[in-house]
Amino acid sequence: MDLIKEVQKEMVETQEFPAFGAGDTVTVSYKIKEGDKQRIQQFTGVVLQRRGVGVTETFTVRKMSGNVGVERIFPIASPFIDEIKVMKRGRVRRARIFYFRERTGKSARIKERRYFG
Repeated sequence: MDLIKEVQKEMVETQEFPAFGAGDTVTVSYKIKEGDKQRIQQFTGVVLQRRGVGVTETFTVRKMSGNVGVERIFPIASPFIDEIKVMKRGRVRRARIFYFRERTGKSARIKERRYFG
């Protein structure tokens, strides 16, 4: 088991991203290839969960596009992720907020975590 982790560390280069978790609103800038052109697209939404450890870690982001909820799963170690910006820090009591999918309107609000100092 340890040998696999060592090989993964060598093969995959990891980037440094800010600390974020479930309930936080993030903007993920990721690279899209269309033919021979490459551009950066933004995906802004609420983090539903982080799962996995190390190279296999992923996080799920949900946003509303019109009246349709759109979720996207991003691998942390993906070379296509350019940067992750934390827009708001949310205060939630769970590590995985799947109940957020059924919420609309006022019940879909997440309290903001405030920092003093």
